[in-house]
Amino acid sequence: QVQLRESGGGSVQAGGSLRLSCAVSGYFSSCLGWFRQAPLNEREGIAALDSDGSTTYADAVKGRFTISKDSAKNILYLQMNSLRPEDTAVYYCGIDVSGSYCGGLNLVDMDYWGEGTRVTVSS
Repeated sequence: QVQLRESGGGSVQAGGSLRLSCAVSGYFSSCLGWFRQAPLNEREGIAALDSDGSTTYADAVKGRFTISKDSAKNILYLQMNSLRPEDTAVYYCGIDVSGSYCGGLNLVDMDYWGEGTRVTVSS
């Protein structure tokens, strides 16, 4: 059974940093990713890490967020720097077994995801 659990969310002022973690059990390969849902907005794919180590980022977070993993611990990370109020959202980690999400950040391709962790950025 695949399970994902996010942690590390919280409140931070604009310009600050947070590191989100995602503990994964049951499956830790193929395409791993993060997506978010801001209040009153649709879910948005923001970062992906493919099995070959390649990464993909949405334009909104490129240069500020970094996705990485610790394969020994089965943990996926999202380092978020230079946070902005528009980054306020619930952040989710997910797994796409087929790998398609890593190509286009399309949430339709996500197979498993966690319950999310809330990030609030104040101005």
